Amino acid sequence: MKAVSKEQLLRRLEDMVEQHLQETVSIFQNLPEDELLKPAANGGWSIAACLAHLNSYGDYYLPRIKAGIGRQKGKPVESRCRSSWLGRFFIRMMDPATGNRKYKAIAAHLPPADLDAYAVVQEFIRQQEELLLCLRSCRHISLNRIRIPTSVLSWLHLKLGDVLQFLIAHNQRHLLQARRNLQAPTQV
Repeated sequence: MKAVSKEQLLRRLEDMVEQHLQETVSIFQNLPEDELLKPAANGGWSIAACLAHLNSYGDYYLPRIKAGIGRQKGKPVESRCRSSWLGRFFIRMMDPATGNRKYKAIAAHLPPADLDAYAVVQEFIRQQEELLLCLRSCRHISLNRIRIPTSVLSWLHLKLGDVLQFLIAHNQRHLLQARRNLQAPTQV
């Protein structure tokens, strides 16, 4: 795969995170607690459970992303970003447009049974704001040199650019799942 413009990639990822924030604030934040906690009609996760699952990923990845960014400040920066073959595989797997398969969440990322729905939504909003700040900081560092361990296999490291794309595609996937739980689908 050819390298892509780092600026264009970061702009696209920022736009997606902004959209996730807007959707969460305008739709999910204003729902009654019982609707946030109501299991999906097919027996799947509730809206709050989807967001709690995403929060567990944020709890894992955001500190590692911030640490990686901190270690790279002042080092050479490239203007292009190139995904690894493994990074592309993980991104395609999670992207709702290309990853049609369902996956079971590992135990570390299963949402707890007793959720405080409003706290879960607020934490998701906080994490998305933090992710936006990280994306903005990435303009001044290398997305190719920083390696982040995956939450599934800690010995497996992906490039920061791949981790960001994977994380945001994963968020998109589960926000779509949460939106399907709404009684009357709402467009943003």
